[in-house]
Amino acid sequence: MFSKNKNTSKLDIEQHELLENAQKRVRQKKRLYTHFVIFLVGSVFLVLINKILKYGQEYNWFVWAITFWGFLFVLHVFNVFITNKFMGQNWERSQREKLVEKQKQRISKLQKEIEEELPLPEALEIEPKKKLL
Repeated sequence: MFSKNKNTSKLDIEQHELLENAQKRVRQKKRLYTHFVIFLVGSVFLVLINKILKYGQEYNWFVWAITFWGFLFVLHVFNVFITNKFMGQNWERSQREKLVEKQKQRISKLQKEIEEELPLPEALEIEPKKKLL
């Protein structure tokens, strides 16, 4: 019960990646919702400055400020919900696998070229190590 040799289950690499991806998505969505709340409060604040405090009263400049901020918010929504689906974890994994495969092909090609250009003499070929008793 109190032994030091407890069986602790370790997450394999794939489960760890899934957990990290889930945490990343939660942070992205949390930032988006925070941005939305700040956008709403900020928009009301801009209208109040223009209409109640009468700062720049002759021109409704808050419309342009809110429009620009709304455009930035739409970009943020696009980034979180649209771009992540097309360029999310699966896309990153496939790109990594492609790059690793290319590197393996380049390495094998270079090894073949080296073996063809500089063949080892038979006397210098590496022999397997013998076990000493």
